[in-house]
Amino acid sequence: MKSFNTDQHGHSAAESGDVYAMSDPTKNVDDDGREKRTGTWLTASAHIITAVIGSGVLSLAWALAQLGWVAGTVILVTFAIVTYYTSTLLADCYRAPDPITGTRNYTYMGVVRAYLGGKKVQLCGLAQYGNLVGVTIGYTITASISLVAIGRANCFHKNGHGAKCSVSNYPYMAGFGLLQIFLSQISNIHELSFLSIIAAVMSFSYASIGIGLSIAKVASGKVGKTTLTGTVIGVDVTASDKVWKAFQSVGDIAFSYAFTTILIEIQDTLRSSPPENKVMKKASLIGVSTTTVFYILCGCIGYAAFGNIAPGDFLTDFGFYEPFWLVDFANICIAVHLIGAYQVYVQPFFQFVESKCNKKWPENIFINKEYLWKIPYLGKWRLSPFRLVWRTCYVILTTLIAMIFPFFNSILGLLGALAFWPLTVYFPVSMHMAQTKVKKYSGRWLALTLLVLVCFIVSALAAVGSIVGLIDNVKKYKPFKNID
Repeated sequence: MKSFNTDQHGHSAAESGDVYAMSDPTKNVDDDGREKRTGTWLTASAHIITAVIGSGVLSLAWALAQLGWVAGTVILVTFAIVTYYTSTLLADCYRAPDPITGTRNYTYMGVVRAYLGGKKVQLCGLAQYGNLVGVTIGYTITASISLVAIGRANCFHKNGHGAKCSVSNYPYMAGFGLLQIFLSQISNIHELSFLSIIAAVMSFSYASIGIGLSIAKVASGKVGKTTLTGTVIGVDVTASDKVWKAFQSVGDIAFSYAFTTILIEIQDTLRSSPPENKVMKKASLIGVSTTTVFYILCGCIGYAAFGNIAPGDFLTDFGFYEPFWLVDFANICIAVHLIGAYQVYVQPFFQFVESKCNKKWPENIFINKEYLWKIPYLGKWRLSPFRLVWRTCYVILTTLIAMIFPFFNSILGLLGALAFWPLTVYFPVSMHMAQTKVKKYSGRWLALTLLVLVCFIVSALAAVGSIVGLIDNVKKYKPFKNID
């Protein structure tokens, strides 16, 4: 076992606040003194797919039911195009001022600081890290719901679909938290490629199962009623419910594409040749295209199967009961995917906190000292006492919040609404205009400004819809009640 201080490599590493740059000195390093990056378009694509395709893909049938065939499909494709376009703008900002030869920026906040500066840096940090923390809490809840669904599926298969199958989700939340405590000791997002690839395969698996079961239901002829405009006022919903649920659906679709929150952190894992911005654009195209295909298939075929009474999630809400073993397997895939997705989202926040502490207390041994362990068959493992304590406390705290407030997914929708516009649209467009010096009131300036304005309106409406849904959930909430 070796021990070493994280600042032993000198000024350049300390300046960046990267507590992980101080690695084995025998390794090669990049031009900025950090451990050599090895990421490729494949690993970046896996990170994106892991981040973008969540279990929410199975709720897109519900979203289309609120919007109908025309609006639902158009909105799905529109947001795919917008997200890909703004992600290419952001990818060019990783280096500043030149997208190929400029200085690297390791975080989203770093990019905003390089191009915009001022209070916008703090606003970016608040939106980004607040969203990341919210996602980890939401994933804890969602994973437990999928695991509970496995027990309930077996119960329904044994006792009939009308049986009262009550299963507590608290043990599953606790188990998920324990596993995340272990995985959180992975030092940084650079070392998560294996986990992201597994998670991406899992997301393909359960999405494909959902599509397959929906196709089987359509083929059986026992389908729900669909319309061009979705749910019918006076039949399926009230007039006010139609409006609020439509807003919420637009928000769900928009935020289901949002991976720009961690785009810079993903791009910082890429090797420098070929240029990172070109590789990231390729990875973004692959990631967004792949997810859009699955989104359209899940949404449209799911809506065709269930019609205007489509459940919020047709695996965990039991749109399908049989074959129960296939439903079980799909929910296992969801849980495994969320295990990896949790780490992809939480690692940037971990590194942000640790780099801040490293800068503030550079001489503190507890914060800066690492021990190099050689683990048989697994290679070298860097263990930091500070990382062990603080990350463990973080996972425990967020798990407890998930247990106390199991309706937090509604809050997550609101956090997503508040984070989507600044992180996916406003900052990428503003930094692009600053980088390329777009002339004010030119045609390009007007087009980009219009894009920002329209997306702001969408985010605002989605936020209102999420608040209405949150109020409704709080009214119905009964603490410590098991899932029935």
